[in-house]
Amino acid sequence: MGSSEQNRITYFTDSVINEQTLPERFTFPFYYEPHPLASIAAAELQQYLETLTGLDHNFGLADEQQGAIGKMFGVLVVRDKVGKVGYLSAFSGKLADSNDHPEFVPPVFDMLVEGSFFLKGQEVISAINKEIEDILSSEQYHGRKLELEKLTVQSAQELSAFKKLLKTNKEIRKQLREENSNNNSGDEQTYAAVEADLAKQSHYDRHRLRLLTDEWKQRVEEAQAKWALLAGRIEALKNERRERSGALQQQLFEQYSFLNIAGKSKSLRDIFTSTAFGVPPAGAGECATPKLLQYAFAYGLEPLAMAEFWWGASPKSDIRQHKQFYPACAGKCKPILEHMLEGMAIDANPFLLPAEDSLKLEIVFEDEYLLVVNKPAGLRSVPGVNIEDSVYSRLRNTLVGTEPYLVHRLDMGTSGLLVVAKTQEMHRLIQKQFLNRTVSKRYTALLSKPIAQAEGEITLPLCADPFNRPRQLVCFQTGKNSVTRYKVIESNGAVTKVHFWPLTGRTHQLRMHSAHELGLNAPIVGDDLYGTASTRLYLHAAYISFVHPKTREQMSFEVGEDF
Repeated sequence: MGSSEQNRITYFTDSVINEQTLPERFTFPFYYEPHPLASIAAAELQQYLETLTGLDHNFGLADEQQGAIGKMFGVLVVRDKVGKVGYLSAFSGKLADSNDHPEFVPPVFDMLVEGSFFLKGQEVISAINKEIEDILSSEQYHGRKLELEKLTVQSAQELSAFKKLLKTNKEIRKQLREENSNNNSGDEQTYAAVEADLAKQSHYDRHRLRLLTDEWKQRVEEAQAKWALLAGRIEALKNERRERSGALQQQLFEQYSFLNIAGKSKSLRDIFTSTAFGVPPAGAGECATPKLLQYAFAYGLEPLAMAEFWWGASPKSDIRQHKQFYPACAGKCKPILEHMLEGMAIDANPFLLPAEDSLKLEIVFEDEYLLVVNKPAGLRSVPGVNIEDSVYSRLRNTLVGTEPYLVHRLDMGTSGLLVVAKTQEMHRLIQKQFLNRTVSKRYTALLSKPIAQAEGEITLPLCADPFNRPRQLVCFQTGKNSVTRYKVIESNGAVTKVHFWPLTGRTHQLRMHSAHELGLNAPIVGDDLYGTASTRLYLHAAYISFVHPKTREQMSFEVGEDF
């Protein structure tokens, strides 16, 4: 690789350019096959990374994985003002605790420059954190907290015991009153004297309870006041930290200003104002593709194609394969790139393309209450934002006077059996079986490599990735439990055919359980989200069994896969 501080383009050789046709449109960044020039650029960048031995960054490629941080890298094929074609390189976030490296485009804003407002603001926040930690770890804090807790417990115990004593006294007085009434009913003077004494005892007990209550209240309040001095200080520090962090974040958002091909600039805050987030998520603007486009627009370079790939060990929560290409992230990058790519000719969004006419929807079973259909791969279960064609829309158009109610769904790339109710009541009753896990389902999948065990069970907690939907994450703190049984059917050494029995119904459960390193570590062939795209996703819902809600008959259906 070769570049300079003012111009960080790495130019292709004439032989490379002569062998390739330049792209007519820029890459659609959220689903793409890299243009050959982008693939060549990525290969050169990967070769450079393999020789970058002096960089103090642990990608987790050696045997020692402790503290490994894999990273997304990107390349942008560009044409300069005189028509020469080359590429720019970038990384997402920081690399070796630095934002700026000579071989890569600089960040849109370098918050780590010495003396920057960001670092100064971070120093103040760090000092606040230190004071909070000092208070929390101090003997005085723990002593006062323990004293308050101890007095609160003692107060409750002693008052409870005293109230029990008063209750016993009250029962005794009740018995004495009955005896006084029986024995002294004819002697008014004696009767009155006994009643007066009992009333005096009752007032005395209530007086003692008030004194004891006031005593404990005072002791607890004194301990509470001592504790409140420290707790109040901590709360005040937290409020100050929150305010300073918010102000610093807003100041930072204003420094991130993104160009587009027309030279129009837009701040990070303005870009995210109209999104579901309202404010930019952490790390927005630090991804590779926005950095690359920003540099290209700033220096008058024409963007031709992009590609991003992962380098290093996969995060524990996500699925990232070393050297594999990935689309730009949706949550953080999509709003930014919508602005930056405005006015440019871009490849068609494949998510907006209608399903092929050849994709036929087969009805496997139908009666007056429900249907079972065999969905082809590539057809949506329900309409998308801009695409109407789906199982639902096709059935709605063919079922005269009947509204179809899909009981469950399959991913667009997954083929196989879907159950559809013809009334809301049937939908409720069948869905209840799904919720109660009394429905039996079996899938067939083709995995991208051999797996060690012939059969077993996978248990991983899954949750949605809020910044990259519809991708899922493994999260042991907030994820929902998901369980899958599997059995190998055949293997030829390159791919493995398996049967899956999902015991729970989480989004992308089988795809995650196949691809994640804590699962089978073998992505389903054709999985464009967690593996490598192919002609289709080789996942098929082959079998389903449930009880017919009306006839109470056990219904079972099976359709073979075409792979």
